[in-house]
Amino acid sequence: MSICIYAQVSNNKKVKLFFFSVCNMPNILYKRILLKFSGEVLAGRIGYGIDTATLTRLATIIKTAKNQGVEIAIVVGGGNLFRGETLVATGTKRTTADHIGMLGTVMNAMAIYDALQNIGIESMVMSAYLIKNGICQTMDYKRADKFLANQGVVIFAGGTGNPFFTTDTAGALRGVEIGADIVLKATKVDGVYDSDPMKNSNAKRFDCLSFQTAIEKNLQIMDTSAFALCCENNLPIGVFNLLEDENNLINILQGHKIGTIVNKTGILND
Repeated sequence: MSICIYAQVSNNKKVKLFFFSVCNMPNILYKRILLKFSGEVLAGRIGYGIDTATLTRLATIIKTAKNQGVEIAIVVGGGNLFRGETLVATGTKRTTADHIGMLGTVMNAMAIYDALQNIGIESMVMSAYLIKNGICQTMDYKRADKFLANQGVVIFAGGTGNPFFTTDTAGALRGVEIGADIVLKATKVDGVYDSDPMKNSNAKRFDCLSFQTAIEKNLQIMDTSAFALCCENNLPIGVFNLLEDENNLINILQGHKIGTIVNKTGILND
């Protein structure tokens, strides 16, 4: 269906102001999202550090969703640079190791920021740490909300700013703070299974399940703190493979059966 908008002028004449086609307007189910992915995603095929080809591809996927009017906030891990448990295993104190890991997320966030800016997407890094000299902004959920509403992408860095909490928890926390419609967790697998699909070829993938079912089946979707935050605030969780198909993100935003959705009712698109 197409729509034309006209304005009435003198002598009973009409002037066409603009024309658009409704059929070309996508049905976006989630208007504001918190996209959470691990630092390992940025490592790509290299396996460590930041793979520029993967970074560029990731930025393009985000731009595609952004062009549909979706408001996007991002939380990224730092495992491609530092892994806290590895440092702890070599004798580093857990508190120190966690802070090193959180600083690693700042470096990843800056790389994502630059990649987005390079393709014309206005973005901003907000850190849980106070970092001066214009490198990034200090976390401020009110400012983040305004920036998102003005179609900018916000990249949250520094985890929660506290040790002993994962970036999953940071993703859930920031999602609640900005009023996201869903937390989308990008992983190496294409959803949540009843058993490990890497070990069991007969593992069954869920299209959708409730928070309660996930708890009863002891499905490790996020760490306990992150899952509790989402459950208590009725914030749906989507688990999917971000890079398997460049259309996966936009498809899940449109309500297609991509990955697994975890929500209050266990009903897809509810």
